[in-house]
Amino acid sequence: MSTLTHGPAPTAPPGHPDHDRGTRRSSSTPRLSGTAWLVWRQHRAAYWTVIALTLLGVLAMVYLRGQLMDQLDALDSSTRKSDGLPPDFEKYTNRLSSFGGFLGYVPILVGVFLGAPLVAGDLESGTAKLVTSQSVSRLRWLTTKYAVTAALIALSTAVLGTVFSWWWSPLRGRADTLEWTSGTFFDSTGVMPVAYALLTFTVGVAVGLVLRRTLVSMVVTLGIVGAIGVVWDRFRLDLGHIRTVSTESGVGSGATRPELPTEAVQQGQGTDFLTSSGAHLDWTTCVEKSDNTQAHTACLESKHVVGWSMDYLPASQMHPMQWLGAAIMLTITAAFLAFIIPKSRNRLL
Repeated sequence: MSTLTHGPAPTAPPGHPDHDRGTRRSSSTPRLSGTAWLVWRQHRAAYWTVIALTLLGVLAMVYLRGQLMDQLDALDSSTRKSDGLPPDFEKYTNRLSSFGGFLGYVPILVGVFLGAPLVAGDLESGTAKLVTSQSVSRLRWLTTKYAVTAALIALSTAVLGTVFSWWWSPLRGRADTLEWTSGTFFDSTGVMPVAYALLTFTVGVAVGLVLRRTLVSMVVTLGIVGAIGVVWDRFRLDLGHIRTVSTESGVGSGATRPELPTEAVQQGQGTDFLTSSGAHLDWTTCVEKSDNTQAHTACLESKHVVGWSMDYLPASQMHPMQWLGAAIMLTITAAFLAFIIPKSRNRLL
């Protein structure tokens, strides 16, 4: 009959050569012990899978970035200094975007396959009742399971996000498909991967604690995490402060439209009209008279249009927006933890 506890290994008596060797080994090698060792032992298959996938992802990104840099080094000096990329670079940008899209699924996978079964599996199999009937308290068992898994998730997502950002950096701002405002890059770089994954993981743990069934918890967690993703995609860019660039040289054929700063991303449906009072009119204003140049010009003049106006988000706001978004997600994570900890006193039975 197997148990969840283990006694210390027999040691040689003092003075024996093996006694000093064992003492040196135990003092120099850090090892998990107690409840942390039990948690690692119980979930070692999942933990090693996470570590292996992280290493494979890092190796793949390092290899693909090496190919990218070889091609960038092969460009002539004039092309290398320009903002654009030659047409044959599309396959490299597509690889980057595709890998970033894969990283976007990491929070979903973490919530469904790590968060939901973490406690629900113990409740369903009776492991939680067995463990908590020993000398380990319910709260200690839950907090250790959560802390060990959360630490591994945070480390893995931080490594993946850092390497992905390193891969993206040579191409940043040089193609329209690599805009920093897209979820592919905004959610997969900086502090965002860690905060997002911890949120979905904690949601999964809370769902498993309430429903107590592994499969049901995984399905419900998938729905909740999917809803979180939809809401986040809708409001992510609202974290930034939109800026405006405008011209007052007219809107005729010889007038120039405003230019955006480097790596800035235009917001809205298009370039608006600017009136003498400073008001903005939609670009569709007087569009019904666009077939007649004179009528179209007269219509715009009647509305006192003096130039163009364009809203944008500067690249300098990316990191502040990421930190603000991460703070919101970690606050929600803390709220779920405040729900989980009191519940653990009664649910782990």
